[in-house]
Amino acid sequence: MSLDVQVANDRIHLGEHFSLAFQRTLRIPDDGRTYPLPPGLGMFPVRRVDDFKHRVPSDWVKHGGVFLPMFQREAMWLSFASRTPHALKVAVGKVCALTGERWRERLMKKPQNYLVAPQQPWLDGICVGRGRIRQFVAMPLGMGYTVEGQVTGEERFGGIQLKLFAPKPGRFPEPRGFSASEMCALGAPPPPMACAAPAPQRARSSTGAMGLGAGGRMKQKIYPDDFGLDSWDAHNTARLYVHIVNSELWREITGEAPPPSPVTAKEYAARGLPWFDLYDEHAPSLKGTRTLKGVRSVKELDAEKSTLPLQDDEPVSPGPLKKLWNALTVRDGQW
Repeated sequence: MSLDVQVANDRIHLGEHFSLAFQRTLRIPDDGRTYPLPPGLGMFPVRRVDDFKHRVPSDWVKHGGVFLPMFQREAMWLSFASRTPHALKVAVGKVCALTGERWRERLMKKPQNYLVAPQQPWLDGICVGRGRIRQFVAMPLGMGYTVEGQVTGEERFGGIQLKLFAPKPGRFPEPRGFSASEMCALGAPPPPMACAAPAPQRARSSTGAMGLGAGGRMKQKIYPDDFGLDSWDAHNTARLYVHIVNSELWREITGEAPPPSPVTAKEYAARGLPWFDLYDEHAPSLKGTRTLKGVRSVKELDAEKSTLPLQDDEPVSPGPLKKLWNALTVRDGQW
């Protein structure tokens, strides 16, 4: 059985009890330091491929899914909300963001190729060590910067691929009732919004499609699954292909202006605005794999391709640091 997939107010709902959003954020400096969690600066707009199937690149139609705009070298993170535990596989260009292995349909425990939400409230990048990730950073396909290009030797897919596994019936208590404010915080779908697609035109070229490369280092744990593989229902799943486009292609397809270029880490830090950290010092963490530890960052690849620096990676001093007790926080501006 396939779980229903809906998009409402830029949030994606997979089944009745799980949702996620793509958060705009600071691109942290790639300066060898490990930074705390940067803030959420609002959700990326998300549109369904099926609503623009006469305007999107023709190869998108077979994948379906959704698409969103990013600037080159812009960073993002994924925010999860769930009323009961679910298992989620996350891939970038069909390369697992936790293990570096090529896409597999099934869940694997050794190495663990999925995360469990709400235990895992967010994911900011690829897992490169115990308690460390490298930030998701958008880069054009065809230049060799993406994780996909480095791991597989080619850049065919780009974007993000997701597969959600619901818990087996009776494995967890049924979700209790929630107040209206709690439902909003947990990503409950609002009433559907009517959206008229532009008049049909010829399909666009896939030029402008983006993938995800590796940015600076960040402190973030990927928690092991305490429930076990037997908790997840392989016959009750949802799959989603997330296409990433540059601002020009977004405007051509949707007729909408993309979000403004994000604030820099330097500008944010200069204003003394907060960064974040979780009280999870005693929680275990996946250790990462050799494959993802070997992925080079955007800055490292820049050094091969140019004699001039192509981005500002001067260190910044994060602060103040706001400690978060759990996922129901204000990091993404909603919780």
